[in-house]
Amino acid sequence: MGIFERYLSLWVAISIVLGVVFGLWQPDIFQAIANFEIAHVNIVVAVFIWVMIYPMMVQIDFSSIKDVGKNPKGLILTIVINWLIKPFTMAALGWLFFHSLFADLVDPASAQEYIAGMILLGVAPCTAMVFVWSQLTKGDANYTLVQVSVNDVIMIFAFAPISALLLGVSDIQVPWQTLLISVVLYVLLPLIAGIITRKILNKRQGEGSLNQLLATLKPWSIMGLLATVVLLFGFQANTIISEPETIGLIAIPLMIQTYGIFIIAYLAAKWLKLPHNIAAPASLIGTSNFFELAVAVAISLFGLHSGAALATVVGVLVEVPVMLSLVYIVNRTQHWFK
Repeated sequence: MGIFERYLSLWVAISIVLGVVFGLWQPDIFQAIANFEIAHVNIVVAVFIWVMIYPMMVQIDFSSIKDVGKNPKGLILTIVINWLIKPFTMAALGWLFFHSLFADLVDPASAQEYIAGMILLGVAPCTAMVFVWSQLTKGDANYTLVQVSVNDVIMIFAFAPISALLLGVSDIQVPWQTLLISVVLYVLLPLIAGIITRKILNKRQGEGSLNQLLATLKPWSIMGLLATVVLLFGFQANTIISEPETIGLIAIPLMIQTYGIFIIAYLAAKWLKLPHNIAAPASLIGTSNFFELAVAVAISLFGLHSGAALATVVGVLVEVPVMLSLVYIVNRTQHWFK
C-alpha cells in the first residue's frame, strides 16, 4: 500500500481539522462555494466526488458477474445484509435515539434531519472503499469485484425507492426528482464512464495500460476524498464548534450500527461456512457505507448546512477508524474459517 492508503485515517483527520479552521477563517469563501449549485446539486462538491469515485469505477468489470454462480453464498449474504437488514436497522436506530433516548437533547426538526442523514448512509452500501478493505484482509479480489458489481447494479434501481420509503416513514417529504438525479449523477454516470474507459484501454493497449492508469488515478481519488472532507467540514464549521455534543450524539448510533451489522454479517458468514477470503469482504461491504453518495444526496435534498448533511459528514468521520478496527478483528479471527 502507498502512503496515501497506509495513513488514510491521518489524512482524513488532518482534512477535518483544516476544513473546520478554513471554514471559521474564511466563511464567505465557503458560502460562495455553497451557493454554486444547479438543480440543488453543488457543482464543486460534485466535481470532487467524481474525482474520488471515477478511479474506483474503472476497476469494476461487469463481465465478472457471470462468475457469481461459482460461490453464491457470499453474494447472497452481501445482498441480504445490504438491502434487507441494514437500511431498516439504521432507520430504527435513528428513530430510537433521536425520537426517544436523545429526545430531550435535540429539537424535533433537527432530530428528523439527523435521522434522514442516517437513513441515507444506511441505504448506501460501500462501493469504492471495499477494494481497500478487501485488500487489507487478503480477500478474494475477483469475488469482491463480483460483489461490488452486483451491488452497484442493485443500487441503481433500489437506492431511490428504499430511501424514499424510509424517509417517508420518518415523515420527511422527499423530492423524487432530486433523489433520482443524484443516483444518476453519482452512481450511474461514473459507472458508465468507468466501463467505457476500461473497454477502450483493454481494446487498444491491454490490461497493462489499465493498471498504469489506475496507479496514476489512485492518488487523485484520495485527494478527491480529502478535498470533499475539507469542504464538508468547512460548510459545517460553525455547527461543529458551537455544537460538538451534536457530533457525539450522531456518532453513537452510527457506531452501534456499524459494529452491530458487522457482527451479524460475520457470524452469518461463519454459519454459512464461507472461506475467510470471501467472508471478510462480504462482511465489510455490508458494514461500510458509500458515504460519498449519502453526502451528495443529503446536500441535494436538504442543503449544505442541514442536519442531514451533518449526519452524513459524521459518517465520514466515523467510517475510516471504525472500519480499520474491523479489519484488525477480521485478520485476527482468520482461524475461525476454512
